[in-house]
Amino acid sequence: MSDKLDIEHLRQWIGRTQKASDIVTAQLVKALRATLFMEIGNPADGDAAPLTTHWCLAQPVAPMNELGPDGHPARGGFLPPVPLPRRMWAGGQLEFLDTLRVGDDVTRSSRIADVTLKTGSTGALCFVTVDHTITTGRGVAIRERQDIVYRDVTPAGTQKASAPASPGPTARHRETHMADPVLLFRYSALTFNGHRIHYDRDYVTKVEGYPGLIFHGPLQASLLVEFAAKLHGGNAPKMFSYRGVQPLFDGADFSINADDGASEMAVWTANADGVPTMKATASW
Repeated sequence: MSDKLDIEHLRQWIGRTQKASDIVTAQLVKALRATLFMEIGNPADGDAAPLTTHWCLAQPVAPMNELGPDGHPARGGFLPPVPLPRRMWAGGQLEFLDTLRVGDDVTRSSRIADVTLKTGSTGALCFVTVDHTITTGRGVAIRERQDIVYRDVTPAGTQKASAPASPGPTARHRETHMADPVLLFRYSALTFNGHRIHYDRDYVTKVEGYPGLIFHGPLQASLLVEFAAKLHGGNAPKMFSYRGVQPLFDGADFSINADDGASEMAVWTANADGVPTMKATASW
């Protein structure tokens, strides 16, 4: 697959832009709070929404006959048509300038910032960087950099054995939850995410070769930024940078972890063995 990757062609997508708009509703805020293990409450106009509510807004809507075999819309359009089958949300950065609130009309302005090719242990890796600006009637609320990685499928039986990952550091603050299919389904529904790796066990194990359903990268990031804000007196960080370090699968407990920090806090998710799956830094 990777020998068909024409990076110069894909880089022609750099500079492409797209706009989309949506409204923050009370029902969306209730559903997202419930999914992020927050107090649900009874949100009304003007009440603060969770920090990453924008990931649930104005998501692309494609007809069923225009979906690819992985459940995503077919390649091309705004995002470059990278000819590598596995697509993952690798990480990114969020700058919080204002709080999204129930009743807000929200516009997301997006731009392809970069397309690069690297080589990893599994072969070719194509990284697509997208910049987003989230605005309301009050002005800019969030600036975001999103990193998407595409890679090839490793044929069954050809994977090289790797050393077991080591547990992460001992956290000063820790919460534990169950990574079950209902949690993953709820987040897929909230973000209108049809990617089959999050809900189709036959597909993710037999086609993509993973041992279980994969926990969404943005769901981990959402839990981490809310945990950091809670530990900082309910104050949203000014900057939040995160990156996935290995997949988190369903079927076992996972933890949300944090160290202390007045102006900067390390936060991370970890699997049931304590091995970090996403690492992040929140700064105030």
